Amino acid sequence: MAKQSDAFMKKIKEGYPSDGSLFLGCGKFDGDTFPEAKVQIPLSTLNRHGLIAGATGTGKTKTLQLLTESLSEAGVPVVLMDIKGDLSGLAAEGEENEKVKERNKILGGDWSPTSYPVEFLSISKEPGVKLRATVAEFGPILLSRILELNETQGSVVSLVFKYCDDLGLPILDLKDFKKALQYINDEGKEELEKEYGTVSSQSVSIILRKLMDLESQGGDDFFGEPSFDVNDLLHIESKKGKISIVRLTDIQTKPRLFSTFMLSLLTEIYANFPEEGDLEKPKLVLFIDEAHLVFDEASSDLLKQLETMVRLIRSKGVGIIFCTQSPTDLPKEILGQLGLKVQHALRAFTANDRKAIKTAAENYPETDFYDTKEVITELGIGEAFITALGTKGSPTPLVHTLLSPPKSRMGTLTDKELQTSIGKSDLVKKYETTLDRESAHEMLSKKMETIAEETESAEEESGSKKPKSKRAQEKEDPSFVETLSKNPLAREVGRTVAKEVTRGLLGMLGVTPKRGSRRKKTGLFGF
Repeated sequence: MAKQSDAFMKKIKEGYPSDGSLFLGCGKFDGDTFPEAKVQIPLSTLNRHGLIAGATGTGKTKTLQLLTESLSEAGVPVVLMDIKGDLSGLAAEGEENEKVKERNKILGGDWSPTSYPVEFLSISKEPGVKLRATVAEFGPILLSRILELNETQGSVVSLVFKYCDDLGLPILDLKDFKKALQYINDEGKEELEKEYGTVSSQSVSIILRKLMDLESQGGDDFFGEPSFDVNDLLHIESKKGKISIVRLTDIQTKPRLFSTFMLSLLTEIYANFPEEGDLEKPKLVLFIDEAHLVFDEASSDLLKQLETMVRLIRSKGVGIIFCTQSPTDLPKEILGQLGLKVQHALRAFTANDRKAIKTAAENYPETDFYDTKEVITELGIGEAFITALGTKGSPTPLVHTLLSPPKSRMGTLTDKELQTSIGKSDLVKKYETTLDRESAHEMLSKKMETIAEETESAEEESGSKKPKSKRAQEKEDPSFVETLSKNPLAREVGRTVAKEVTRGLLGMLGVTPKRGSRRKKTGLFGF
Protein backbone atom coordinates (compact mmCIF):
# COMPACT_ATOMS: atom_id res chain seq x y z
CA MET A 1 0.00 0.00 0.00
CA ALA A 2 2.90 2.34 0.79
CA LYS A 3 4.25 1.77 -2.71
CA GLN A 4 0.88 2.70 -4.22
CA SER A 5 0.75 5.87 -2.09
CA ASP A 6 4.25 6.83 -3.23
CA ALA A 7 3.32 6.19 -6.86
CA PHE A 8 0.18 8.30 -6.40
CA MET A 9 2.07 11.30 -4.94
CA LYS A 10 4.73 11.07 -7.66
CA LYS A 11 2.06 11.01 -10.38
CA ILE A 12 0.28 14.09 -8.97
CA LYS A 13 3.50 16.08 -8.42
CA GLU A 14 4.59 15.42 -12.00
CA GLY A 15 1.17 16.11 -13.46
CA TYR A 16 0.41 19.31 -11.53
CA PRO A 17 3.45 21.65 -11.49
CA SER A 18 3.29 24.65 -9.16
CA ASP A 19 4.73 27.36 -11.43
CA GLY A 20 2.08 29.71 -12.83
CA SER A 21 -0.76 27.68 -11.36
CA LEU A 22 -3.84 28.08 -9.16
CA PHE A 23 -3.97 25.99 -5.97
CA LEU A 24 -7.33 24.18 -5.61
CA GLY A 25 -6.64 21.51 -2.99
CA CYS A 26 -4.81 18.26 -2.28
CA GLY A 27 -5.13 14.75 -3.66
CA LYS A 28 -6.88 11.90 -1.84
CA PHE A 29 -6.11 8.22 -2.21
CA ASP A 30 -7.49 5.22 -0.36
CA GLY A 31 -9.30 7.50 2.13
CA ASP A 32 -6.26 9.61 3.04
CA THR A 33 -5.43 13.20 2.03
CA PHE A 34 -1.83 13.93 1.00
CA PRO A 35 -0.81 17.61 1.51
CA GLU A 36 2.25 16.97 -0.67
CA ALA A 37 0.00 16.04 -3.60
CA LYS A 38 -1.06 19.59 -4.41
CA VAL A 39 -3.63 19.98 -7.19
CA GLN A 40 -2.73 23.16 -9.10
CA ILE A 41 -4.21 24.25 -12.42
CA PRO A 42 -1.93 25.93 -15.00
CA LEU A 43 -3.15 29.49 -15.61
CA SER A 44 -1.96 29.44 -19.20
CA THR A 45 -4.48 26.73 -20.18
CA LEU A 46 -7.61 28.27 -18.70
CA ASN A 47 -8.57 29.85 -22.02
CA ARG A 48 -9.31 26.25 -23.11
CA HIS A 49 -12.54 26.43 -21.12
CA GLY A 50 -13.88 24.14 -18.41
CA LEU A 51 -16.73 22.45 -16.59
CA ILE A 52 -17.87 22.28 -12.96
CA ALA A 53 -20.49 19.54 -12.56
CA GLY A 54 -22.23 17.70 -9.74
CA ALA A 55 -25.52 17.05 -8.00
CA THR A 56 -27.27 19.71 -5.91
CA GLY A 57 -25.57 20.30 -2.56
CA THR A 58 -22.19 18.78 -3.43
CA GLY A 59 -20.24 22.06 -3.42
CA LYS A 60 -20.27 23.31 -7.04
CA THR A 61 -20.92 26.93 -6.01
CA LYS A 62 -18.05 26.94 -3.50
CA THR A 63 -15.71 25.52 -6.16
CA LEU A 64 -16.82 28.28 -8.53
CA GLN A 65 -16.14 30.78 -5.72
CA LEU A 66 -12.70 29.29 -5.04
CA LEU A 67 -11.69 29.42 -8.71
CA THR A 68 -12.93 33.00 -9.00
CA GLU A 69 -10.92 34.11 -5.97
CA SER A 70 -7.77 32.42 -7.29
CA LEU A 71 -8.14 34.07 -10.69
CA SER A 72 -8.77 37.49 -9.14
CA GLU A 73 -5.62 37.13 -6.96
CA ALA A 74 -3.68 36.26 -10.13
CA GLY A 75 -4.85 39.54 -11.70
CA VAL A 76 -7.39 37.93 -14.04
CA PRO A 77 -10.81 39.69 -14.36
CA VAL A 78 -13.81 37.38 -14.01
CA VAL A 79 -17.47 37.50 -15.11
CA LEU A 80 -19.99 35.42 -13.12
CA MET A 81 -23.52 34.58 -14.24
CA ASP A 82 -25.27 34.46 -10.85
CA ILE A 83 -28.57 32.64 -11.43
CA LYS A 84 -29.27 31.63 -7.83
CA GLY A 85 -28.12 34.90 -6.26
CA ASP A 86 -25.59 33.28 -3.91
CA LEU A 87 -22.28 34.71 -5.16
CA SER A 88 -22.43 38.27 -3.82
CA GLY A 89 -20.43 37.19 -0.74
CA LEU A 90 -17.25 37.50 -2.82
CA ALA A 91 -17.32 41.20 -1.94
CA ALA A 92 -16.97 40.47 1.81
CA GLU A 93 -14.38 38.71 3.96
CA GLY A 94 -15.02 35.10 4.96
CA GLU A 95 -15.26 33.74 8.49
CA GLU A 96 -12.82 31.18 9.90
CA ASN A 97 -15.21 28.77 11.61
CA GLU A 98 -14.41 25.28 12.92
CA LYS A 99 -15.04 23.57 9.56
CA VAL A 100 -12.71 25.97 7.77
CA LYS A 101 -10.00 25.47 10.44
CA GLU A 102 -10.29 21.69 10.15
CA ARG A 103 -10.08 21.76 6.34
CA ASN A 104 -7.05 24.06 6.37
CA LYS A 105 -5.31 21.88 8.96
CA ILE A 106 -5.71 18.84 6.68
CA LEU A 107 -4.53 20.74 3.59
CA GLY A 108 -1.75 22.62 5.33
CA GLY A 109 -2.73 25.72 3.38
CA ASP A 110 -2.29 29.41 4.13
CA TRP A 111 -5.82 30.78 4.64
CA SER A 112 -6.88 34.29 5.65
CA PRO A 113 -10.27 36.08 5.32
CA THR A 114 -10.27 38.14 2.11
CA SER A 115 -12.71 40.34 0.18
CA TYR A 116 -12.50 40.93 -3.56
CA PRO A 117 -13.32 43.86 -5.87
CA VAL A 118 -16.83 43.19 -7.18
CA GLU A 119 -19.06 44.96 -9.72
CA PHE A 120 -22.76 44.05 -9.87
CA LEU A 121 -24.42 44.05 -13.31
CA SER A 122 -27.94 43.35 -14.55
CA ILE A 123 -29.80 42.68 -17.81
CA SER A 124 -33.21 43.16 -16.19
CA LYS A 125 -34.67 45.39 -13.50
CA GLU A 126 -32.27 44.09 -10.83
CA PRO A 127 -30.07 46.86 -9.32
CA GLY A 128 -26.60 47.19 -10.82
CA VAL A 129 -24.79 48.28 -13.98
CA LYS A 130 -27.29 48.06 -16.84
CA LEU A 131 -26.12 45.76 -19.63
CA ARG A 132 -27.64 46.76 -22.95
CA ALA A 133 -26.95 46.15 -26.62
CA THR A 134 -28.46 47.73 -29.72
CA VAL A 135 -30.35 45.71 -32.31
CA ALA A 136 -27.87 47.00 -34.91
CA GLU A 137 -24.98 45.43 -32.96
CA PHE A 138 -26.71 42.06 -33.18
CA GLY A 139 -27.03 42.26 -36.94
CA PRO A 140 -29.57 40.43 -39.12
CA ILE A 141 -28.06 36.92 -38.92
CA LEU A 142 -27.74 36.79 -35.14
CA LEU A 143 -31.16 38.38 -34.61
CA SER A 144 -32.76 35.85 -36.97
CA ARG A 145 -31.20 32.97 -35.04
CA ILE A 146 -32.35 34.37 -31.71
CA LEU A 147 -35.90 34.69 -33.08
CA GLU A 148 -35.68 31.18 -34.62
CA LEU A 149 -36.71 32.38 -38.08
CA ASN A 150 -36.60 30.31 -41.25
CA GLU A 151 -34.58 31.29 -44.31
CA THR A 152 -37.38 33.34 -45.90
CA GLN A 153 -38.14 35.25 -42.71
CA GLY A 154 -34.43 35.78 -42.12
CA SER A 155 -34.11 37.35 -45.57
CA VAL A 156 -36.82 39.86 -44.58
CA VAL A 157 -34.79 40.79 -41.48
CA SER A 158 -31.69 41.28 -43.66
CA LEU A 159 -33.72 43.44 -46.05
CA VAL A 160 -34.93 45.65 -43.17
CA PHE A 161 -31.37 46.13 -41.94
CA LYS A 162 -30.21 46.98 -45.48
CA TYR A 163 -33.08 49.41 -46.06
CA CYS A 164 -32.50 51.24 -42.76
CA ASP A 165 -28.75 51.32 -43.32
CA ASP A 166 -29.14 52.81 -46.81
CA LEU A 167 -31.47 55.54 -45.53
CA GLY A 168 -29.49 56.27 -42.35
CA LEU A 169 -32.20 55.01 -39.99
CA PRO A 170 -30.55 53.75 -36.76
CA ILE A 171 -32.06 50.50 -35.40
CA LEU A 172 -31.28 50.78 -31.70
CA ASP A 173 -34.11 49.04 -29.86
CA LEU A 174 -37.01 46.70 -30.59
CA LYS A 175 -39.49 49.50 -31.26
CA ASP A 176 -37.18 50.78 -34.03
CA PHE A 177 -37.14 47.36 -35.67
CA LYS A 178 -40.91 46.89 -35.28
CA LYS A 179 -41.64 50.32 -36.80
CA ALA A 180 -39.38 49.50 -39.77
CA LEU A 181 -41.26 46.22 -40.32
CA GLN A 182 -44.62 47.98 -40.13
CA TYR A 183 -43.48 50.67 -42.57
CA ILE A 184 -42.23 48.31 -45.28
CA ASN A 185 -45.44 46.32 -44.95
CA ASP A 186 -47.71 49.37 -45.36
CA GLU A 187 -46.80 52.90 -46.45
CA GLY A 188 -43.36 51.94 -47.74
CA LYS A 189 -44.42 48.77 -49.58
CA GLU A 190 -44.33 50.32 -53.09
CA GLU A 191 -41.08 52.16 -52.37
CA LEU A 192 -39.48 48.95 -51.14
CA GLU A 193 -40.62 46.85 -54.11
CA LYS A 194 -38.99 49.26 -56.57
CA GLU A 195 -35.55 49.06 -54.94
CA TYR A 196 -35.37 45.86 -52.91
CA GLY A 197 -38.12 43.46 -53.99
CA THR A 198 -41.39 42.11 -52.62
CA VAL A 199 -41.89 41.32 -48.94
CA SER A 200 -44.51 38.82 -47.74
CA SER A 201 -47.01 40.26 -45.26
CA GLN A 202 -47.22 36.83 -43.67
CA SER A 203 -43.47 36.79 -42.97
CA VAL A 204 -43.69 40.27 -41.44
CA SER A 205 -46.53 39.13 -39.17
CA ILE A 206 -44.56 36.09 -37.97
CA ILE A 207 -41.48 38.20 -37.21
CA LEU A 208 -43.60 40.69 -35.25
CA ARG A 209 -45.07 37.85 -33.16
CA LYS A 210 -41.57 36.51 -32.44
CA LEU A 211 -40.50 39.99 -31.35
CA MET A 212 -43.47 40.18 -28.98
CA ASP A 213 -42.32 36.90 -27.39
CA LEU A 214 -38.81 38.31 -26.88
CA GLU A 215 -40.30 41.51 -25.44
CA SER A 216 -42.38 39.51 -22.96
CA GLN A 217 -39.16 38.01 -21.58
CA GLY A 218 -37.59 41.44 -21.03
CA GLY A 219 -36.01 42.09 -24.41
CA ASP A 220 -37.31 45.66 -24.46
CA ASP A 221 -35.14 46.38 -21.36
CA PHE A 222 -32.05 44.71 -22.84
CA PHE A 223 -32.04 46.31 -26.30
CA GLY A 224 -31.16 50.00 -26.37
CA GLU A 225 -28.56 52.60 -25.49
CA PRO A 226 -26.09 53.21 -24.00
CA SER A 227 -24.60 49.98 -25.25
CA PHE A 228 -22.29 48.25 -22.76
CA ASP A 229 -18.57 48.39 -23.59
CA VAL A 230 -17.08 44.92 -22.93
CA ASN A 231 -13.70 46.53 -22.19
CA ASP A 232 -15.27 47.65 -18.90
CA LEU A 233 -15.02 44.00 -17.83
CA LEU A 234 -11.21 44.12 -17.84
CA HIS A 235 -10.54 46.37 -14.84
CA ILE A 236 -7.84 45.60 -12.26
CA GLU A 237 -8.17 46.97 -8.72
CA SER A 238 -5.34 46.80 -6.17
CA LYS A 239 -3.63 44.18 -8.38
CA LYS A 240 -6.73 41.96 -8.20
CA GLY A 241 -8.90 41.22 -11.21
CA LYS A 242 -12.34 42.83 -10.98
CA ILE A 243 -15.16 40.31 -10.49
CA SER A 244 -18.26 41.28 -12.47
CA ILE A 245 -21.34 39.49 -11.10
CA VAL A 246 -24.29 39.52 -13.51
CA ARG A 247 -27.37 39.26 -11.28
CA LEU A 248 -29.84 36.91 -13.00
CA THR A 249 -32.13 35.76 -10.18
CA ASP A 250 -35.24 36.82 -12.12
CA ILE A 251 -34.15 35.26 -15.41
CA GLN A 252 -34.72 31.51 -14.87
CA THR A 253 -38.17 31.70 -16.47
CA LYS A 254 -36.76 33.68 -19.42
CA PRO A 255 -34.34 31.30 -21.17
CA ARG A 256 -34.58 33.09 -24.52
CA LEU A 257 -33.44 36.38 -22.98
CA PHE A 258 -30.60 34.57 -21.18
CA SER A 259 -29.45 32.91 -24.43
CA THR A 260 -29.77 36.26 -26.23
CA PHE A 261 -27.62 37.98 -23.65
CA MET A 262 -24.98 35.23 -23.59
CA LEU A 263 -24.61 35.18 -27.36
CA SER A 264 -24.50 38.98 -27.48
CA LEU A 265 -21.79 39.12 -24.82
CA LEU A 266 -19.61 36.48 -26.47
CA THR A 267 -20.05 38.09 -29.89
CA GLU A 268 -19.08 41.54 -28.58
CA ILE A 269 -16.03 40.14 -26.79
CA TYR A 270 -14.92 38.31 -29.91
CA ALA A 271 -15.46 41.39 -32.11
CA ASN A 272 -13.69 43.84 -29.78
CA PHE A 273 -10.81 41.92 -28.20
CA PRO A 274 -7.60 41.56 -30.24
CA GLU A 275 -6.07 38.20 -31.14
CA GLU A 276 -3.71 37.25 -28.31
CA GLY A 277 -2.11 33.91 -29.14
CA ASP A 278 -0.65 31.99 -26.18
CA LEU A 279 -0.72 33.98 -22.93
CA GLU A 280 0.76 33.26 -19.51
CA LYS A 281 -2.70 33.78 -18.06
CA PRO A 282 -6.13 34.42 -19.61
CA LYS A 283 -7.30 37.95 -20.29
CA LEU A 284 -10.81 37.22 -18.97
CA VAL A 285 -12.69 34.17 -17.64
CA LEU A 286 -16.49 33.77 -17.73
CA PHE A 287 -18.39 31.40 -15.41
CA ILE A 288 -21.87 30.40 -16.58
CA ASP A 289 -23.84 28.96 -13.66
CA GLU A 290 -26.91 26.79 -14.40
CA ALA A 291 -25.51 26.41 -17.92
CA HIS A 292 -28.39 24.19 -19.06
CA LEU A 293 -30.54 27.34 -19.26
CA VAL A 294 -28.42 28.49 -22.21
CA PHE A 295 -28.98 25.27 -24.14
CA ASP A 296 -32.39 23.89 -23.07
CA GLU A 297 -34.53 25.91 -25.48
CA ALA A 298 -31.90 26.93 -28.01
CA SER A 299 -32.58 26.11 -31.66
CA SER A 300 -30.07 24.07 -33.69
CA ASP A 301 -28.88 27.27 -35.42
CA LEU A 302 -28.34 29.00 -32.08
CA LEU A 303 -26.45 25.99 -30.73
CA LYS A 304 -24.17 26.05 -33.77
CA GLN A 305 -23.52 29.75 -33.19
CA LEU A 306 -22.68 29.13 -29.52
CA GLU A 307 -20.42 26.20 -30.42
CA THR A 308 -18.55 28.32 -32.95
CA MET A 309 -18.15 31.18 -30.48
CA VAL A 310 -16.83 28.88 -27.73
CA ARG A 311 -14.28 27.43 -30.17
CA LEU A 312 -13.08 30.78 -31.52
CA ILE A 313 -13.10 33.00 -28.45
CA ARG A 314 -10.15 31.24 -26.78
CA SER A 315 -7.86 32.90 -29.36
CA LYS A 316 -8.81 36.20 -27.72
CA GLY A 317 -7.41 35.00 -24.39
CA VAL A 318 -10.89 34.35 -22.98
CA GLY A 319 -11.92 31.22 -21.06
CA ILE A 320 -15.47 29.99 -20.41
CA ILE A 321 -16.31 27.65 -17.52
CA PHE A 322 -19.77 26.07 -17.48
CA CYS A 323 -21.38 25.06 -14.19
CA THR A 324 -24.23 22.52 -14.25
CA GLN A 325 -25.45 19.30 -12.62
CA SER A 326 -24.36 16.76 -15.22
CA PRO A 327 -21.90 16.86 -18.12
CA THR A 328 -24.75 15.58 -20.29
CA ASP A 329 -26.48 18.96 -19.85
CA LEU A 330 -24.04 20.36 -22.41
CA PRO A 331 -24.04 19.53 -26.13
CA LYS A 332 -21.30 17.02 -26.92
CA GLU A 333 -19.76 19.46 -29.44
CA ILE A 334 -19.13 21.94 -26.61
CA LEU A 335 -18.26 19.32 -23.99
CA GLY A 336 -15.45 18.10 -26.23
CA GLN A 337 -13.81 21.55 -26.16
CA LEU A 338 -13.47 21.78 -22.37
CA GLY A 339 -9.96 21.33 -20.95
CA LEU A 340 -10.66 21.72 -17.21
CA LYS A 341 -13.15 19.34 -15.60
CA VAL A 342 -14.18 19.49 -11.94
CA GLN A 343 -16.63 16.69 -11.19
CA HIS A 344 -18.45 16.69 -7.86
CA ALA A 345 -20.58 13.76 -6.71
CA LEU A 346 -23.44 12.42 -8.83
CA ARG A 347 -26.38 10.55 -7.31
CA ALA A 348 -27.96 7.39 -8.76
CA PHE A 349 -31.68 7.25 -8.00
CA THR A 350 -32.96 5.97 -11.35
CA ALA A 351 -31.80 3.93 -14.34
CA ASN A 352 -31.24 7.20 -16.25
CA ASP A 353 -29.07 8.47 -13.39
CA ARG A 354 -26.90 5.33 -13.60
CA LYS A 355 -26.51 5.81 -17.36
CA ALA A 356 -25.53 9.47 -16.81
CA ILE A 357 -22.91 8.42 -14.23
CA LYS A 358 -21.44 5.86 -16.62
CA THR A 359 -21.29 8.48 -19.39
CA ALA A 360 -19.71 11.04 -17.04
CA ALA A 361 -17.04 8.56 -15.92
CA GLU A 362 -16.12 7.85 -19.54
CA ASN A 363 -15.40 11.56 -20.11
CA TYR A 364 -12.39 11.44 -17.76
CA PRO A 365 -8.87 10.08 -18.30
CA GLU A 366 -8.19 6.49 -17.34
CA THR A 367 -6.51 6.02 -13.97
CA ASP A 368 -4.79 3.22 -12.05
CA PHE A 369 -5.79 4.67 -8.69
CA TYR A 370 -9.60 4.89 -8.78
CA ASP A 371 -12.68 3.09 -9.98
CA THR A 372 -14.06 6.33 -11.43
CA LYS A 373 -17.64 5.14 -11.87
CA GLU A 374 -17.81 4.00 -8.24
CA VAL A 375 -15.95 6.87 -6.57
CA ILE A 376 -17.96 9.51 -8.46
CA THR A 377 -21.02 8.54 -6.36
CA GLU A 378 -19.04 8.54 -3.08
CA LEU A 379 -17.39 11.97 -3.24
CA GLY A 380 -18.05 14.05 -0.12
CA ILE A 381 -19.14 17.69 0.02
CA GLY A 382 -16.21 19.86 -1.01
CA GLU A 383 -14.52 16.98 -2.83
CA ALA A 384 -14.24 16.48 -6.58
CA PHE A 385 -12.50 14.62 -9.36
CA ILE A 386 -10.24 17.06 -11.21
CA THR A 387 -8.40 16.92 -14.51
CA ALA A 388 -7.12 19.80 -16.62
CA LEU A 389 -4.82 20.50 -19.55
CA GLY A 390 -1.16 20.49 -18.69
CA THR A 391 1.28 23.07 -20.03
CA LYS A 392 2.02 20.80 -23.00
CA GLY A 393 -1.67 20.42 -23.85
CA SER A 394 -2.18 16.87 -22.60
CA PRO A 395 -4.68 16.01 -19.83
CA THR A 396 -3.39 16.00 -16.26
CA PRO A 397 -3.95 12.87 -14.14
CA LEU A 398 -7.45 12.40 -12.77
CA VAL A 399 -7.28 13.10 -9.02
CA HIS A 400 -9.79 12.84 -6.18
CA THR A 401 -9.30 16.28 -4.59
CA LEU A 402 -10.12 17.71 -1.17
CA LEU A 403 -10.82 21.33 -2.13
CA SER A 404 -9.62 24.40 -0.27
CA PRO A 405 -12.38 26.57 1.31
CA PRO A 406 -13.10 30.01 -0.20
CA LYS A 407 -11.58 33.02 1.58
CA SER A 408 -14.57 35.30 1.00
CA ARG A 409 -17.98 35.04 2.63
CA MET A 410 -19.72 31.74 1.91
CA GLY A 411 -23.08 33.49 1.93
CA THR A 412 -24.73 36.55 0.43
CA LEU A 413 -24.47 40.25 1.13
CA THR A 414 -27.30 41.87 3.05
CA ASP A 415 -29.57 44.23 1.08
CA LYS A 416 -27.88 47.19 2.77
CA GLU A 417 -24.38 45.92 1.89
CA LEU A 418 -25.48 45.29 -1.69
CA GLN A 419 -26.94 48.77 -2.10
CA THR A 420 -23.82 50.34 -0.57
CA SER A 421 -21.59 48.47 -3.03
CA ILE A 422 -23.75 49.42 -6.02
CA GLY A 423 -23.93 53.04 -4.85
CA LYS A 424 -20.12 53.35 -5.00
CA SER A 425 -19.88 52.10 -8.59
CA ASP A 426 -18.70 54.48 -11.31
CA LEU A 427 -20.04 52.10 -13.98
CA VAL A 428 -23.56 52.30 -12.53
CA LYS A 429 -23.47 56.06 -13.07
CA LYS A 430 -22.04 55.61 -16.57
CA TYR A 431 -24.85 53.31 -17.76
CA GLU A 432 -27.81 54.17 -15.52
CA THR A 433 -29.57 56.66 -17.84
CA THR A 434 -31.31 55.10 -20.83
CA LEU A 435 -30.80 57.07 -24.05
CA ASP A 436 -33.64 57.38 -26.54
CA ARG A 437 -32.22 59.50 -29.32
CA GLU A 438 -33.95 59.97 -32.65
CA SER A 439 -33.80 56.68 -34.51
CA ALA A 440 -35.80 54.58 -36.97
CA HIS A 441 -38.99 54.69 -34.88
CA GLU A 442 -39.19 58.49 -34.74
CA MET A 443 -37.94 59.04 -38.31
CA LEU A 444 -40.36 56.56 -39.88
CA SER A 445 -43.26 57.84 -37.76
CA LYS A 446 -42.68 61.33 -39.13
CA LYS A 447 -42.39 59.94 -42.65
CA MET A 448 -45.68 58.07 -42.26
CA GLU A 449 -47.41 61.23 -41.00
CA THR A 450 -46.04 63.21 -43.95
CA ILE A 451 -47.27 60.58 -46.43
CA ALA A 452 -50.73 60.63 -44.85
CA GLU A 453 -50.92 64.45 -45.02
CA GLU A 454 -49.72 64.56 -48.63
CA THR A 455 -52.24 61.90 -49.66
CA GLU A 456 -55.11 63.76 -48.02
CA SER A 457 -54.08 67.09 -49.63
CA ALA A 458 -53.81 65.47 -53.07
CA GLU A 459 -57.27 63.97 -52.75
CA GLU A 460 -58.80 67.29 -51.72
CA GLU A 461 -57.15 69.15 -54.61
CA SER A 462 -58.24 66.61 -57.20
CA GLY A 463 -61.74 66.35 -55.79
CA SER A 464 -61.35 62.64 -55.67
CA LYS A 465 -61.62 62.44 -51.94
CA LYS A 466 -64.24 59.84 -51.12
CA PRO A 467 -67.32 61.12 -49.27
CA LYS A 468 -67.54 59.97 -45.72
CA SER A 469 -69.78 57.03 -45.02
CA LYS A 470 -73.03 57.47 -43.13
CA ARG A 471 -71.48 55.68 -40.16
CA ALA A 472 -68.44 58.00 -40.17
CA GLN A 473 -70.73 61.05 -40.29
CA GLU A 474 -72.72 59.70 -37.37
CA LYS A 475 -69.51 59.35 -35.38
CA GLU A 476 -68.62 62.99 -36.05
CA ASP A 477 -72.23 64.25 -35.56
CA PRO A 478 -73.82 62.17 -32.82
CA SER A 479 -77.57 61.91 -32.71
CA PHE A 480 -79.78 63.33 -29.99
CA VAL A 481 -80.19 59.85 -28.45
CA GLU A 482 -76.41 59.28 -28.41
CA THR A 483 -75.92 62.65 -26.75
CA LEU A 484 -78.50 61.85 -24.11
CA SER A 485 -77.01 58.41 -23.53
CA LYS A 486 -73.85 60.01 -22.20
CA ASN A 487 -75.84 61.73 -19.42
CA PRO A 488 -76.60 59.50 -16.37
CA LEU A 489 -79.87 61.32 -15.55
CA ALA A 490 -81.02 61.06 -19.14
CA ARG A 491 -80.26 57.33 -19.18
CA GLU A 492 -82.42 56.77 -16.07
CA VAL A 493 -85.31 58.74 -17.57
CA GLY A 494 -85.01 56.73 -20.77
CA ARG A 495 -85.15 53.40 -18.94
CA THR A 496 -88.26 54.42 -16.96
CA VAL A 497 -90.11 55.71 -20.01
CA ALA A 498 -89.19 52.56 -21.95
CA LYS A 499 -90.66 50.37 -19.20
CA GLU A 500 -93.99 52.25 -19.12
CA VAL A 501 -94.29 52.30 -22.90
CA THR A 502 -93.70 48.53 -22.98
CA ARG A 503 -96.35 47.93 -20.33
CA GLY A 504 -98.83 50.08 -22.27
CA LEU A 505 -98.25 48.12 -25.45
CA LEU A 506 -98.70 44.80 -23.62
CA GLY A 507 -101.98 46.05 -22.17
CA MET A 508 -103.30 47.07 -25.62
CA LEU A 509 -102.42 43.56 -26.87
CA GLY A 510 -104.27 41.96 -23.94
CA VAL A 511 -101.14 40.52 -22.36
CA THR A 512 -101.16 40.63 -18.60
CA PRO A 513 -97.80 40.56 -16.84
CA LYS A 514 -97.19 37.40 -14.78
CA ARG A 515 -98.02 37.53 -11.11
CA GLY A 516 -95.05 38.66 -9.10
CA SER A 517 -93.52 40.52 -12.00
CA ARG A 518 -95.17 43.83 -11.13
CA ARG A 519 -92.97 46.11 -9.15
CA LYS A 520 -93.99 48.87 -6.85
CA LYS A 521 -94.46 52.06 -8.83
CA THR A 522 -91.41 53.96 -7.86
CA GLY A 523 -90.57 55.40 -11.22
CA LEU A 524 -88.93 58.74 -11.57
CA PHE A 525 -92.29 60.43 -12.30
CA GLY A 526 -94.19 58.59 -9.51
CA PHE A 527 -96.75 56.64 -11.68
